[in-house]
Amino acid sequence: MHNYWPEFITVALVHFLAVASPGPDFAVMLRQALCQSRRNALLTAFGIGTGILVHVGYSLLGIGLIIQQSLVLFSILKVVGALYLTWIAIQCLRSKAGGIYVETENGELQSGLAAFRLGFLTNTLNPKATLFFVSLFSVIISPGTPIAIQTAYGAYMAVATGLWFMAVAVFFTLPQIRKGFNRFGHWLDRLMGGVLLLLAGQLLFSTVSGDGNLPGKE
Repeated sequence: MHNYWPEFITVALVHFLAVASPGPDFAVMLRQALCQSRRNALLTAFGIGTGILVHVGYSLLGIGLIIQQSLVLFSILKVVGALYLTWIAIQCLRSKAGGIYVETENGELQSGLAAFRLGFLTNTLNPKATLFFVSLFSVIISPGTPIAIQTAYGAYMAVATGLWFMAVAVFFTLPQIRKGFNRFGHWLDRLMGGVLLLLAGQLLFSTVSGDGNLPGKE
């Protein structure tokens, strides 16, 4: 096992940089933390972490490599991901003044399942995550690394991702943090909607224009 520590450290570092960088997961997580109960924000973070297991699973099975090498399949994934981000963006853009987190009788604005599903689908349908994990398992992780070790890497990344976004959820659900967003919270919500819409547009544009072709494709 000690022979794989250098590889694991590389995987952990690359994964941390990817998770910490702004993207759909963070935008959705921030909105959930400011507009939902802490419980729902944590469930969304858990959903994002669980979504990592999907990417790890198909990367281990080799399905991810098939998707990466098929322009049609990857284009379909990008379109589906863009449409889902657009749907979330519309919900954000419809935010009204005073709509940022309103405490209800049961402390929730959406069901726990809906909160989990939001995080899970946002991560799973992100085509950039597909490229990241396929590249990780085909370039950084040696083909000679035992499947059990590779699975352990995947489990670590799922747990680390979930914990990172749970920390984000806890921080942005602190009363003093929420209080600072009360006056312009709906504008932040709309800003998040605009960011998600831009990300969706970028995905659709790259699909139509042919930019961002798969590695190895001319």
